[in-house]
Amino acid sequence: MEWFTAPEYWQGRLIFQRGLAVVYALAFLAAALQFRALLGERGMLPIPRYLARTPFRRAPSLFHLRYSDRWFAAVAWLGAALAVAVALGLADLVPLWAAMGLWFALWALYLSIVNVGQAWYAFGWESLLLEAGFLAIFLGNDTVAPPLLVLLAARWLLFRVEFGAGLIKMRGDRCWRDLTCLYYHHETQPMPGPLSWFFHHLPKPLHRVEVAANHFAQLIVPFGLFAPQPVASVAAIIVIVTQLWLVISGNFAWLNWVTLLLATTAVSAYPFLPDAPPVAAPPGWFLGAVIAFFAMVVVLSFWPVRNMLSAGQAMNASFDPLHLVNTYGAFGSITRVRQEIVLEGTDAEHLDDDTEWREYEFKGKPGAVGFRPRQWAPYHLRLDWLMWFAALSPAYARSWAIPLVVRLLDNDRDTLRLLRHCPFPDAPPRYLRARLYEYHFSTPTQLFREGIWWRRRLIGEFLPPLSHERLERRRQ
Repeated sequence: MEWFTAPEYWQGRLIFQRGLAVVYALAFLAAALQFRALLGERGMLPIPRYLARTPFRRAPSLFHLRYSDRWFAAVAWLGAALAVAVALGLADLVPLWAAMGLWFALWALYLSIVNVGQAWYAFGWESLLLEAGFLAIFLGNDTVAPPLLVLLAARWLLFRVEFGAGLIKMRGDRCWRDLTCLYYHHETQPMPGPLSWFFHHLPKPLHRVEVAANHFAQLIVPFGLFAPQPVASVAAIIVIVTQLWLVISGNFAWLNWVTLLLATTAVSAYPFLPDAPPVAAPPGWFLGAVIAFFAMVVVLSFWPVRNMLSAGQAMNASFDPLHLVNTYGAFGSITRVRQEIVLEGTDAEHLDDDTEWREYEFKGKPGAVGFRPRQWAPYHLRLDWLMWFAALSPAYARSWAIPLVVRLLDNDRDTLRLLRHCPFPDAPPRYLRARLYEYHFSTPTQLFREGIWWRRRLIGEFLPPLSHERLERRRQ
C-alpha cells in the first residue's frame, strides 16, 4: 500500500481539514444570520418561489423535500454545529466511515443552501468550498495515512484556482498586461479592508512589481505543485504567502482562505506540529472509494480544462449541479472608478428641495466618508457585495432592488440586521431613494488632518423617491 498512502503529509491534512471546517462553520453562520431577509419566505428572493420553478435535477437540495424558514434555520445551525465539532477534532475521534459521513453531511447541507441561494450565492468561492469539502471526504482521518491520489486531486484543484485566475487576467483587461491594474484595484475592489487605503497609496512602481509577482504566482508557480519535493513545498509556500497578501489587502470572503488551505496539503513537513501517529493499512473499501473519487475528478476535469484552453474562458463556472469539479478565475477586468449606491430615507410627508434625507449605513461597503473599512473576510456580507455589483449595472439588482426598498419602508427587522445603521429606529421612513456616487480614497492629508477615508461626488439618481403608495401605482 505504499503507493496509495503518503504519511509525510499527515500534518498538511490536519491543517487543511481543521481549517476547512472553520470556513464551513462561518459559511453556515452567515447563512443562518442572513437568510430570512435575503431568501426566506418573506425575503427579497424567496426560496419557495424559486423551488416552484426549478426542478431537483437542476438544483439538488434538501429543501425540495420541504421548505420553511424554521427548516432552513435548522439546516444552517446544524451545519455550523457539525463544522465546529469537526474543527475541534471530532472526525479524528470516530471510525473512518463515520468521519467520512461527517464530511459528507457538511457538503450535502451546504450544497442544499447554495443550490437555492440564487443571486446571493452566485460567487466562485461557493463552488470552491463545495469542491474542497467533497475532496475532504476522501482524505480520511487519523486512522489512515493521507491517500496520495486525493492529495494529487487537491493540488489539481489548487492549480485550477491559481492558473485559471492567471489566464483570465492575461486574456482580459489590458492593465494586467501593462502591469497597471493595481493603480485602481485596491480602491475599486468590491469591499475594501482596513489596510486597502494604505495599499492603494503605495508607489506606482511597487504596484507594477505586485502585478508582475501575481503573474508569476498564478501562471508559473502552479506547475511546481506537481514537481518532486522540496519544489512542491516551495511552490505551495509561495501560494500561501500571496494569498495572505490578498487577505490583508481586501475582503474576499473565504476565497483566499480555502486556496491557502489547499496549498498546505502540498507542504511535506511542519516543524511546529507533532509527528503523525502510527496508523493501520487502509481498508479495501476505502481504497476503492478513493480510486472511484479520483477517476471521477479525471473525467469531470474535461470541462474545466476545455474552458481554460478556450479563448472565451468563463470565470467561476460550475459544470454540474453538485459543484464537484469547477473552473475558477477572478478580476478579468478591473473597474477604474468606484461607484456606490447610497440609500436615503425621509419621514417628510411632502417632498421638495428642502427635504431632509438621512443615509442608511452598511456594515462593509463604503458609505459615510469618515467610516473606516472593516475586515470581514472570511465572513461574507452578501447584500453588501450585491450592492457593489448593482452600482456597476442596475441589471444586477433587477430582481431584488424593489423588494429591498419595500422591506426598508417597513423597517423590516431582519433586513435592518444586515445594516450597520438605520436612521429611522423608531418609525419607518415615508420615502426611500437611492443615489449613485463616485468614490475615491482620501489623500494622506485628508485622512490624517480631517479623519476621512473617502471622497465622493454625486453622479445622479439610481432609484427615484419611492413610497408604498408610489410602488402600488407602479404595479397597477
